[in-house]
Amino acid sequence: MEYTFQTNYDMEALTAMTRALRKTVRRRRSRRSHVFGWIIVGLAALLSLPGRESYSIDPQRIITWLAAAAIVITFLFEDKLNALIAKKRMLPGLLSSTATFAPEGYHSETEVGSSDFSFDNILALAETDRYFIFMFSHAHAQVYDKRSILGGSCEDFAAFITQTTKKNIQKV
Repeated sequence: MEYTFQTNYDMEALTAMTRALRKTVRRRRSRRSHVFGWIIVGLAALLSLPGRESYSIDPQRIITWLAAAAIVITFLFEDKLNALIAKKRMLPGLLSSTATFAPEGYHSETEVGSSDFSFDNILALAETDRYFIFMFSHAHAQVYDKRSILGGSCEDFAAFITQTTKKNIQKV
């Protein structure tokens, strides 16, 4: 049985991809960064509390608040920021992809060219409500839009890819 996906690498797809990377193969590093960041935010809050001096706002306190706010904003929009960076780094012609899956491997075509892939290179599998995501390293992944599937249902493809790769699909 063959499955085919047509995927556009728009901001929604790239955000799903970066979120899946963060929650699967980057999980430890991400957790450490978040713990360290929240410690810095907590220290910034403690250091900027008014003490015995007056409640005046000095430039050092403003800079401390701005740095803490920047860290919090980065945490809140981390996936979108990473998706924006990924989009800027993408080569022209790779914004759309058609992938065909067969038991022996899969074939992907873009405007630039075509490539054949082996299932052995897949490090982890993830799934969102709209996408299947294959992770190959801490920085590389591919996204497949469930709405464009041909050749079967999403449940059939999930069973096929789980059986073929011998990896479980993680929900993110």
